[in-house]
Amino acid sequence: MQLPVAVQAGPMKIVFSRKGFDTSAGGGPSPIVAGRPVSLPIPAARNAAGAASVTTYGDLGLGDHAARASRGRLGAGDACHHDPMFTREGECLFGQCGAAQTHLERQGVGAGDVFLFFGLFREESGGEPHHRIFGYLRVAELIPLSAGAPAELVERGHPHALAMHARNDCIWRGEGRVAGRASEALRLTVPGGRPSLWRRPDWLRRGGLSYHDRADRWLRGGKLRAVSRGQEFVADIGSRREAPRAWLESVIAEIRAS
Repeated sequence: MQLPVAVQAGPMKIVFSRKGFDTSAGGGPSPIVAGRPVSLPIPAARNAAGAASVTTYGDLGLGDHAARASRGRLGAGDACHHDPMFTREGECLFGQCGAAQTHLERQGVGAGDVFLFFGLFREESGGEPHHRIFGYLRVAELIPLSAGAPAELVERGHPHALAMHARNDCIWRGEGRVAGRASEALRLTVPGGRPSLWRRPDWLRRGGLSYHDRADRWLRGGKLRAVSRGQEFVADIGSRREAPRAWLESVIAEIRAS
């Protein structure tokens, strides 16, 4: 089912959401395979409520990729935190909790806002590890899980529906897609630079991205030194700014076209 692309006209926020393997979670970058970014979910962990995943890397067809990226520490039989979860119907289910969820709430993120998921990637044949956008979620609803998860989400095996991760555990839901090609338009990292040295769009300036208030992060030449830790970076673009909306529409179109 194809869902329409429609960037809302009212106030909105763009969330740069870090997900997937990296050097600390998983052990290495996710691979780019035959020109396609393949985001590897992080390993699953058990919590006080028990198993928080029923999905293995093998279930997703990612066993060999996980083994290579983790240098053999993980494989097809290991459970993974399959989140964000993209469905065949063109929907995304994304769980969040703890301090990251509190940050989203304090920033006022809600229905109509857009998550741009990014992660650390590298070509299978080698090359520079770099950050790139690999998918998006346009929020339609936020589902709190404190009173229990909807049976549908439990049946889908979403890890946040299977076991509570924190008191404020929830699932963000809405239209979403993953990119089928690792295009230059979705790359964040400056060529030749460290992964955290980004090419920022012209509209994104100091004071416009949460966790990035320090002046020394905003460099000349349209560059941004992104923070090395953290999951959710929120850009409040307000209601009258045309440039960020055009940029966002182009990113979503690039993801959907692939």
